[in-house]
Amino acid sequence: MTRLTEIYLAFLKIGSVAFGGGYALLPILQQDLEEKRHWTTTEELMDYFAIGQCTPGVIALNVSTFIGHKLAGIPGVLAATAGFLTVPIILILLIAAFLTNFAELTIVQHAFGGIRVCVCVLIINAVLRLWKKAIVNPLALGLYIAIFGIMLLTSVLPFSVPTFVLVIAAAVFGLLFGREDAA
Repeated sequence: MTRLTEIYLAFLKIGSVAFGGGYALLPILQQDLEEKRHWTTTEELMDYFAIGQCTPGVIALNVSTFIGHKLAGIPGVLAATAGFLTVPIILILLIAAFLTNFAELTIVQHAFGGIRVCVCVLIINAVLRLWKKAIVNPLALGLYIAIFGIMLLTSVLPFSVPTFVLVIAAAVFGLLFGREDAA
């Protein structure tokens, strides 16, 4: 199997279970790409997620693109992106064709309710795994509390702080106080 085929098939598998967005997908990426294939590290995934959050597009797709580039340059980007998008595009087309006919069915509403619960658990799991690598000392904990507080405030105030501003501010903090202290 060629390297590009391997990349395509890995991301085809990941894209086929990409329910709930990028953060819900993080545990799957960690297990498959970090632990099983050793294509990335936790630190790299955290960096890819930070950059993916600040760039246009879907976070999980952006992360897949970054990993594809790391593995095989531009051909790797195309293989990872195509693999990640294949199943979701097919599913979206099928859902778009039939959802209006079935969205009001109780069984469909219950299924989506169950999926939402599962996605919440996946996100919590991802946060806990990232917490272990990111909150390494009191300075990092202080940065976390500050950003969390800002996010809470923006949810109740009539304005919000864009996510990219928080990520850039955290990067500046990291530059000023050292990667080990802030990351």
